[in-house]
Amino acid sequence: MKSRPLSSMLLATAVVMAGAGLSPAQAQTLRWASQGDPMTMDPHSQNEGLTNSVNQQVYERLVTRDRKLGLVPGLAVSWSQPSPLVWRFKLRPNVKFHDGTPFTADDVVFSMQRAKEPTSQISTYASALGEAVKIDPLTVEFRLKTVNPVFLEHLDTIFIMSKAWCETNRSVKPLDYKNREETFASTHANGTGPFMLVSRAPGIKTVHKRNPAWWGWGTMAEGNVQEVVYTPIANDATRLAALISGELDFVQDPAPRDVARLRNVPGVKVVDGPENRVVFFGMDQARDKLLHANVPGDRNPFKDQRVRRALYQAIDIEALRSKLMNGQSLPTGAMTPSSIASFNDPALESRYPFDLAGARKLMADAGFGDGFEVTLDCPNNRYINDEEICLAVAAMWAQLKVKVKVNAMPRSLYFPKVEKMDVSLYMYGWGGAITDAETTMTPLMRMRSDKGVGLYNFGNVRNEKVDTLAGQSSVEPDPKKREQLIKAALLEWKEQFHTLPLHRQMIPWAMRSNVDAVHRADNYVTVEWMTVRAK
Repeated sequence: MKSRPLSSMLLATAVVMAGAGLSPAQAQTLRWASQGDPMTMDPHSQNEGLTNSVNQQVYERLVTRDRKLGLVPGLAVSWSQPSPLVWRFKLRPNVKFHDGTPFTADDVVFSMQRAKEPTSQISTYASALGEAVKIDPLTVEFRLKTVNPVFLEHLDTIFIMSKAWCETNRSVKPLDYKNREETFASTHANGTGPFMLVSRAPGIKTVHKRNPAWWGWGTMAEGNVQEVVYTPIANDATRLAALISGELDFVQDPAPRDVARLRNVPGVKVVDGPENRVVFFGMDQARDKLLHANVPGDRNPFKDQRVRRALYQAIDIEALRSKLMNGQSLPTGAMTPSSIASFNDPALESRYPFDLAGARKLMADAGFGDGFEVTLDCPNNRYINDEEICLAVAAMWAQLKVKVKVNAMPRSLYFPKVEKMDVSLYMYGWGGAITDAETTMTPLMRMRSDKGVGLYNFGNVRNEKVDTLAGQSSVEPDPKKREQLIKAALLEWKEQFHTLPLHRQMIPWAMRSNVDAVHRADNYVTVEWMTVRAK
């Protein structure tokens, strides 16, 4: 793939100014961009990285994260665990929502129930918190049916909404994004956080302003940003041209091929680090006949472990890392966003070798020596080089006589398609602030149920051994026993090649030299920690 010279990127600045309506950056206004757009302002509807990152400027949780992703008090000032099945939280007093209404225990109970609704993509985590019960206006108790060894981690996934605001604006339940439902909460917001939503124009621009009444100024954060203007800019060259010219202050996702040159551009700096996110391919392993494929005998080749392994071992991961990702990736054989979740176990972390001859033999042994045709659904504005990775891997699989049609699309179309399980072969990424394996295994690897378990198991994998081991680990209080259960579940998943892991992303952030930001491993842009100094 050819790299576009940075000098030529400047020509695209006019496109940004005309198409996105940007104006020159001013001190204490943060103008930033990435290739995609938040999917919705409803904080319980879609569990997606950029969407969560933007919404956390407005909405808060009972617990929150510090700069190293450690859990610290948020809307709760303290908590205790009177018994293994009870957690009690004292709420922060004198906090108000952006519309002026007070924050109370009623809002917590309401938010926990709202997050459990079928249209919520965080229902798995909310359900693991048990029943939220109001004790008094500033005290909430969570009563569980079983032990939850990662209770606080689950709690950190639930944004708190105003019960009165949701009721007034007919947004009591999360909007059904996959079926294109729109509610007042789609484009409006009312939280307690450091910034207030001013305007939302999907696909064009989202504007926030500072909430001067936020409880955290001076204690949790000391950033000076007064206004935040987010603009989605799909084209890599156009985004960077706007940054270099000063039309943008911050770009979250510069293309890997441009990072080395960006480090030498006057007035620009790059801050980078690993992200807690694994990128992988999933496959439909349930249907007898694939939806989007042409297979001799109308069979489903992905039901055969030999085919899945052959596809895995036909991926030249080093070529992807060095040539496509410019070294900005960490190849892995594990399915957890962080190696911490797999206890840095080599049996889980190591990759099976690239072995094209072995892959061809596996295909022949499975009866697919002449290959088959299949569609690979892929986003084109969510993960680093997502479409490019799909195209590169499709070329690799062609050497197995597997003809792959890459069907790439924006995340706003892609995620609803995957959520409906309207896929045969697909790319996905999984990550966030949590490093425990529980938040990978229960939503991603366990068998689908009507209680949110297996919600992201879009390949509809049914492995009873994994399901049993993962289910036991979810309620095991003994750390050593739990570690063995987790390792056994992850190893079984790996050996069956139910998904094909590629790598963990490295995330470079590019910004003007007068911008200071804290790079987090969950890739959240935490504006309250950012400073824009006068030029």
